[in-house]
Amino acid sequence: MKRKIKALVVAPTRELAIQIRECFDAYGTHLNLKTLVIFGGVGQGEQTKGLERGVDILVATPGRLLDLMGQGFINLNEVEFFVLDEADRMLDMGMFPDVKRIISHLPRERQNMFFSATMPAEITKLINSILRDPVKIEIKPEVTPLEVIDQEVYFVDSKNKTNLLVDYLNGHDYDSVLVFSRTKHGANKITQDLEKRGIKSAAIHGNKSQNLRQRALSDFKERKVRILVATDIAERGLDIKELSHVINYNLPEVPETYVHRIGRTGRAGLGGTAVSFCDASEKPLLSDIEWLIGRTLPEVTDHPYPMQNTEPEVKKAPPPRFKRFKR
Repeated sequence: MKRKIKALVVAPTRELAIQIRECFDAYGTHLNLKTLVIFGGVGQGEQTKGLERGVDILVATPGRLLDLMGQGFINLNEVEFFVLDEADRMLDMGMFPDVKRIISHLPRERQNMFFSATMPAEITKLINSILRDPVKIEIKPEVTPLEVIDQEVYFVDSKNKTNLLVDYLNGHDYDSVLVFSRTKHGANKITQDLEKRGIKSAAIHGNKSQNLRQRALSDFKERKVRILVATDIAERGLDIKELSHVINYNLPEVPETYVHRIGRTGRAGLGGTAVSFCDASEKPLLSDIEWLIGRTLPEVTDHPYPMQNTEPEVKKAPPPRFKRFKR
């Protein structure tokens, strides 16, 4: 008899979905349960074959889940357990309309579990709309990541950030380094610039194919590549054992993101180092971060690229464009 989906886990990113499936496989080695992960960015053939064979636990990203539901490959009528992981991240990524559509296809009687690092008003509203007498479990570690991570800031002009990054990597011992870039293009450029300087690295972001993303992440976890340059796709949920350094090449625009970024190191009670590069335009972002964490980041002044331009660069407005009218 074909297995029917009894548990549905929805996660915001492909990497996190794959990691969750790996955990199910590891913890359920001796259990008679079949788990499948589905996500976009790759062909659906292998995924639909797995669905046709039947699964007990389905781990999915919202877009591919809705797509295969629309094609008739997925029926959620038998789901007994629904898990929404990184709910606040989904809110930030604009996935809530998709999540609400998915929920509308679930049976009325089921057990719901929401996992979220923060609890914005929109998530609270969703919880109140679909849960009955929910139990809130808040886990606070004995030692917060901020207490076991060495944090420091380097003030540097934007044009010298790559030079400073190369100088830092050449001058410090590290096991593995996760470098955060604000943009996908920036992540590619940082990787290319490091390669030109003889420093092996890999990039991971939303424009990369899933195979390339998985290869880069796997090589990084196995230390085949010791420097991974990423956008905030790697900011949540990814478990990278004994990550020694996080470098904020660009400061995040949302201060809470800083805490999530540096939380990739200092895990399982281990220490770590978080380094932030701050140019003149990012000083307000640094102030927001320091207000959030309740401390001033120690400044490192002994480096070869101290900030020269203390005022944010003012970009010139492009010349106006005039419409040409045919005579």
